[in-house]
Amino acid sequence: MSSVGIESVDHVTTVFKKLLTRARDIKPTGGIEPALTTQDFEGGIEEIRKHSRGSINLKYAAIETACRNIFYDLLASKSIGDPSFSEVWNLFDILSILSDLEYCEPSLLFWLVEELLDTQTIGGCRIVFDYLDSRRERITAKHFKQKNLVILRSCNELLRRLSRAEDTVFCGRVFIFLFQSFPLGDRSSVNLRGEYHVENITVYEDILPKVDMKVEDGVEVDQKEGNRETEMEIDEDQGKPILEQQKDVAEPMGALAKTVKFDAQNTKSEVRTPDMDTLYPIFWSLQESFSTPTQLFEESNLQKFRNGLDVTMRKFKEVHHDLMARGTTKLPDESKRGVKRKRNGQEDELSSSFNPKYLTSRDLFDLEISDLAFRRHILVQALILVDFLLSLTPKAKKKLEHISNKSVLYNYILSDEHTKWASNMRNDIAIYLQQGPEGKFYYRMVDTVLSRDKNWVHWKAEGCPPIERDSVSAEDFAEAETGARGACANKRLRPMPLGSLDLNFLSEGSDMNVMEKLKDPERYSVPTAESFRRPIADAEFDIDMARTDEEKQQAIDAKASKLWRTLRIASKSKLSLFDKIDDGNKLDALFEPEADEHKERAEVNGTDENQEQSVKEGTPLAMDQEDKPLIENGLERTQESGIK
Repeated sequence: MSSVGIESVDHVTTVFKKLLTRARDIKPTGGIEPALTTQDFEGGIEEIRKHSRGSINLKYAAIETACRNIFYDLLASKSIGDPSFSEVWNLFDILSILSDLEYCEPSLLFWLVEELLDTQTIGGCRIVFDYLDSRRERITAKHFKQKNLVILRSCNELLRRLSRAEDTVFCGRVFIFLFQSFPLGDRSSVNLRGEYHVENITVYEDILPKVDMKVEDGVEVDQKEGNRETEMEIDEDQGKPILEQQKDVAEPMGALAKTVKFDAQNTKSEVRTPDMDTLYPIFWSLQESFSTPTQLFEESNLQKFRNGLDVTMRKFKEVHHDLMARGTTKLPDESKRGVKRKRNGQEDELSSSFNPKYLTSRDLFDLEISDLAFRRHILVQALILVDFLLSLTPKAKKKLEHISNKSVLYNYILSDEHTKWASNMRNDIAIYLQQGPEGKFYYRMVDTVLSRDKNWVHWKAEGCPPIERDSVSAEDFAEAETGARGACANKRLRPMPLGSLDLNFLSEGSDMNVMEKLKDPERYSVPTAESFRRPIADAEFDIDMARTDEEKQQAIDAKASKLWRTLRIASKSKLSLFDKIDDGNKLDALFEPEADEHKERAEVNGTDENQEQSVKEGTPLAMDQEDKPLIENGLERTQESGIK
């Protein structure tokens, strides 16, 4: 871009070159980091404003022309892999500063980034995104409304160049950059009209399955397997190829429904799991329903989808049981792989497996069915479609009556029969996904994503109302702060708080203070078990004399209460007598004076034992009052004779 003869452009170009020279002094080693700021240039940014004259449009045009001339010269002379290419990153930092100060067009930086992405290979685009990731918060903080369309256009153009199979990580980086740049409630990535990806056509081989039909008369019919080429037609109106093999899927489905084995002793029919040749066209025909769910509104298509998904689910369960019987859920030929693959384990293999579109060759079908990651991927697709069908029930549609986006509403209502099937199928898929390595975690992750996606679908159906709240004003913040301080401040206790009850009536109008009556020991002392003997008898009498069921039930409850308290008190002193009580009856054992007799017997036995012990040790025994004088006279005589 030539700027010969334009004085303002020449002056701005001179200032830009001085700023780039200053940036080289600040970052002598080059590279993306650190980011340049206004303070690094010591007032050099203000010189650009001084040298740009005229209206705002002329100033913006002069700065844009000067930047493009310098940018094109750098691209022509430097490679993105060289350290000297850091001058381009320095130029972008300067443009970011000018954009924030409103000295240039806000989207000028992303215009140059878009052109830079167009001139680089995929490897060079990764380096460009290293710069964008490091400056994302800074370059999207201000004037985002003038930049969002350029950001969206450049990222979408880059995604069209990338391969989702080979550049999966880079595609993820681009999407993450978009998600983090755009606000959460932005409508740019919302499919408001509810369009489906009908161009995603799954092409597979047309193989006629072999079906064995056994009927009651014993006649067996074998349908030979046939191979024919896929027929393609060109629609003159749309110009798109249409696959002419879907119509043959109904034939093996009808034959499969007749594949029933009858037993003379057992009247129940046993549905046999189809072989791989029979399952192959049925299985891949499900992809058409996954890409275009609205075709299930026709009864024939929905019935065909039901049969196909039922057959696929039975086959998946059979494969899982076979692999579990062999003691492994890995592929049959996995034991032949290297030691490094064995050390990683199947969990690492499942987490790293990614296939944007599976191959549909018949030779690979057996291996794909044996792959757990493949089965989970298909069942997640089925789970999404089943949830879509359940959203068409009368109960679910009633919740969306008030929505404004009528383009995502459908007049079709799912019948009770299909609703019951969809609910059962969803439960079967949920149980199956929880099996295998890390199955519980895998299903929890899938269920969480689908649950959150339902909220986004409901938000889209309501016309994407704004979900962002305005920032709190300074006045509201100050008022809330004052209220919070008042609520948390220490408060003086009042002698009579508001709403409290006056208790002076307890000490008025009586001879004795009511509070003193509450201190009576009879109110808090534990009664004896014998004190409940008479109340229990009265309760039994009330049970016998009750006239109505209500009176009888009240008497029974009163007896149970007194009985429980009696047993609780007696357990502390008469626990040994509980064996004589039969289910709360025959409480007389607790009230009889058997405990006193046992105590007397124990005292008598203790006295006899003490006498025997005293005899052995030579200690005197206890004596009666009548024997005491005789013994004393004998002792006196003995002493007198001894003295003599």
